[in-house]
Amino acid sequence: MTRRSVLGTAAALVAGSALVAGCSVSTPSDGSSGNGKTVSFLTFETPNLTSAYWDAAIKRVTDKYPDIKVKKLVAPTADGRTDYAKQLLQSGQFPDVMVGVSPAGFAEAGYLHAWSPSELNDFVFPTVNPIKGKYYQLPANTQTIPPVYYNTKTFAAAGITSPPKTWTELLDDCAKLKAAGDTPFVVGGGKNGFASSMILSGIVSVDVYGKTPDWLVQRRAGKVKFSDPAFTAALAKFADLATKGYIAKSDVSRDYAATEQAFLDGKGAMYPMGNWFAASADAKQRQDIGVFNLPTSDGRLIVPAYTGGGIVVSAKAKNLDDAKRFALAFQLDKTQLDASVKADGLIPAIKGYTPPADTGAVYKAGYDLYEQAVSNHAVVNAFRWETADDGLLPGMSDKVDAAAQDLITGRKTPEQAAAYLDDEWAKAAS
Repeated sequence: MTRRSVLGTAAALVAGSALVAGCSVSTPSDGSSGNGKTVSFLTFETPNLTSAYWDAAIKRVTDKYPDIKVKKLVAPTADGRTDYAKQLLQSGQFPDVMVGVSPAGFAEAGYLHAWSPSELNDFVFPTVNPIKGKYYQLPANTQTIPPVYYNTKTFAAAGITSPPKTWTELLDDCAKLKAAGDTPFVVGGGKNGFASSMILSGIVSVDVYGKTPDWLVQRRAGKVKFSDPAFTAALAKFADLATKGYIAKSDVSRDYAATEQAFLDGKGAMYPMGNWFAASADAKQRQDIGVFNLPTSDGRLIVPAYTGGGIVVSAKAKNLDDAKRFALAFQLDKTQLDASVKADGLIPAIKGYTPPADTGAVYKAGYDLYEQAVSNHAVVNAFRWETADDGLLPGMSDKVDAAAQDLITGRKTPEQAAAYLDDEWAKAAS
């Protein structure tokens, strides 16, 4: 998830000492031996990333480096891990190592270790997510956010023979699904607000970023606003789905786990979610789930994605060399990368890496869509999920989620939602 994961998300396992060709994945580049001191490690849990998952991951690292001792911490919610890290900082318990935590705010205040170029040699995109020219989060994984997963049987029953390629085709399919008695989209909310804003994130990415890739950089510079016509039009496009009944207003009270289950149980035909959902679908060996890119108005190929989501390390860690060594070992091991593909649907951004041959059909379909976009230079940032100088100000992702929920329920018009986001931006910037 989240996340997710990114953020969700953004988890990985370490297992054994297998290497991937082209990756120096067994030995961290600092080559230190460590002092055998304790390293605290903040994780999070989701339906895919259970307590047992993390325990096994940590054990594999400490088996490999027995002089490293790890104290595991778990965020209360998967989507609240950054807020939890802030709480721990305020109480003087800032973790040494954190996975899937946004570096924004922490880095500027000097709380995070800035990785050197030599430490990032093994990563495909070592210079993504700069914060004032420095790199604080290991760029370990790529996530497409959001592809649209769909129930192939439900589509067929409604007379839909292929996924939509344009926004008009998508609306036509929604009308057919609704006429057949099906809810077109499954969304969520509750304590996991990102599940409410997935479609909105996609619309902004393909419509706004598709024309102005650096729109959020311009927003930070005060050159554009959320209330400008382009962004307001994206809000209106999203609100229109709810107005037409293609999104159920009641869905915003459902948390992430229940939202995923609702789609798997057939309570809606389409599920806009990060590519981490593929791991869950494949684990259940679902043969009735397909995936397509969120359509653009003109059918042009544009795929929103985020690369990053990896580990950050506290600059104040008492045992900084051990913390760095643990972080790199955790992030670069070949078997760990394979496990992250299967357990969380990630696309490892590590040089020379290819997914294992036995990955599931849903993951492979999404991976192929991403590779096609890379080949066609059609990848843009995923709105709301950026984490650095080209991202939202700290705290604004929650405001985007709140605006999305207000548009779904009708509490705000697109114009009111845009004004709300501008107001919250001003507060965050002050």
